[in-house]
Amino acid sequence: MENVVLIIHLLLALGLIAVVLLQRSEGGGLGMGGGGGGGAISGRAAATALGKVTWILAIAFICTSITLTIMAAQKSAGSSVTDRLAVPQTETGEAPAAPALGSDLLPPAEGDNAPLVPSLD
Repeated sequence: MENVVLIIHLLLALGLIAVVLLQRSEGGGLGMGGGGGGGAISGRAAATALGKVTWILAIAFICTSITLTIMAAQKSAGSSVTDRLAVPQTETGEAPAAPALGSDLLPPAEGDNAPLVPSLD
């Protein structure tokens, strides 16, 4: 079910991008360059067909976003990231020992003039 909603969400996103790019630019942000009158607070509503399609796609996109969020929250309810970080155990039920470092990776002893770079023998 989640995959179906996700596919619909992606199609709505692509449709919304296409419809917004098809609309005629009126210049300026918030409709300020459209001419006559009160700038961003004008009483004129977008009554074009593309404007209505944009609103429908935007509302549907928000609805699918909320639906996907709810589905993801229900899927992860009761689990934590730390629950997934379980330490692997051996057959005896104990955690494996940490890997030992080689002598070439240890720092030199005091008084030793050896370089701190491991040898490439």
